[in-house]
Amino acid sequence: MIKTITSIFVGVITSLPLMSQHSVHQTSFGKGLLNYVASDSSFSVKFAPRMQARYEVGSNFSNDKLSPVDHSFLIRRARFKFDGWALNPNIVYKMEFGLSNNDMSGADQYTKNSPRYILDAVIKWKFAKNWELWAGQTKMPGNVERVVSSGDLQLIDRSLLNKYFTLDRDMGFQVRHKSKVFGKMVTKEKIAITQGEGRNIATGNEGGLQYTARFEWLPFGEFAKKGDYVQAAIYREESPKLMLTYTYNFNNKAVKTQSAMGKYMTIPNASLYQTDITSQFIDGMFKYKGISAMWEWAKRKTADPIAKDEFGVKTGSTVIDGNSFNSQLGIFVNNKVELVGRYTQVNFEKYSGIKNLNQYTLGISKYISGHKLKVQADLSYTETEGQPKGLLLRTGFDIHF
Repeated sequence: MIKTITSIFVGVITSLPLMSQHSVHQTSFGKGLLNYVASDSSFSVKFAPRMQARYEVGSNFSNDKLSPVDHSFLIRRARFKFDGWALNPNIVYKMEFGLSNNDMSGADQYTKNSPRYILDAVIKWKFAKNWELWAGQTKMPGNVERVVSSGDLQLIDRSLLNKYFTLDRDMGFQVRHKSKVFGKMVTKEKIAITQGEGRNIATGNEGGLQYTARFEWLPFGEFAKKGDYVQAAIYREESPKLMLTYTYNFNNKAVKTQSAMGKYMTIPNASLYQTDITSQFIDGMFKYKGISAMWEWAKRKTADPIAKDEFGVKTGSTVIDGNSFNSQLGIFVNNKVELVGRYTQVNFEKYSGIKNLNQYTLGISKYISGHKLKVQADLSYTETEGQPKGLLLRTGFDIHF
C-alpha cells in the first residue's frame, strides 16, 4: 500500500512540470518541495514532505535504583502534506498522510482493520470576511499544544497533559470567526460538531456527536506569522503578544476511554458502553523577543465513568478522568539556540486506575533553519505519587521541505 501511495505521489510530482512548466514555482527550503498553479489559475497545490527521527534512552527506578537502560531508534513521524486552493483562493484544502508506524497505528474493526494513513483531509471555505467553514477530518479546536504542529514544537514531543486529555483529530464541521475590537485587540471563536470517535473511523457513528466551542482573546493583537500556534519565539515579536483561551467540549454518548481517543469500551454482548464526557481547557501563549511561554490546564469529567454491561456488572473498562497542568518556558541564548524548561502535573480520578504523575523536562534546540530544520534534545524526570519513576533522554532532528 505504501509503495502504491508513494508511486502515485512521485508520478504526480514528476508530471506537473511537463503539464505546465511556467506554472511550477521555485521556492526556498521550508516552503514546500513543489508549488504548482494551473495555467488557467483554476487550482494550486503545494507538496511538502517532512520527517522526524529520534533516539531515546531511558530507565525506570526500582527500590530507588535505576533499572537496566532501554534504548531505541525510531522514525517518529514521516508525512506527505498537500495543500492549496480550488477554483477560488477562498476555497482551501489540506491533505496530510502519515507513513511511519506511529502515524498509521491504531487499526481495529472500526477502521476496517486498515492502517490509519489519513491525518488530515479537510476543505476550508472563506464564505465571508473573517468567517470560515471547515468540513472533513482535521484537528479539533482543543488545547493549544495539540493544535501546534508536531513540526513546530520546542521539545522533542508533546506533554503528558496532551497524552491523556487532548481532543486530537475528528471528522465533521467547524465554523471559525475572527474580530478586531478596540484597536489591536482580537477575538477568535471556533465551534465544531464532529463524530466523536477520532480519525479514520469507517463504520459509522457508534455513539453520539461531539460538540466543541473555543474562545481566544489576543489583547495586544495578532502574533507575527500565526506565532500563537508555533512554539518558540522564532519570529521575535517586537512588542509583547498574549493569547488567552477557554475551550469546552461535550461528547454525547462517548464510547472510548479518552472521549474521542483511547480504546473502545466493549461490553460482553459485543455492543459498546456509552457515557457523556465533558472536557475543559484553559491555556495561553506569550511571546516577546527571544522569550516564549505556554501554559495549559485540562479537566475531563464523565457522567458514569465505569463501563457496565446490560446487567449493571462492571466490565473493567474505565474512562480516564482527571485534570492536568502543563507549562513551559523557552529562552533563546543566541539567534539559533534555545533552552526550554517544562513542568507537567497529571492527577487522575481513583477509578481511572492510573497513578498521578509529575514530570520535569529540560531541553535544548538548535534551529538551523527555524522549525524546518532543527536538532533537539531533552531530558525528563518523572515521579509517580511523589516517588521517582524514571529518566528519559531523547534526541533527534526534524526536516520539513
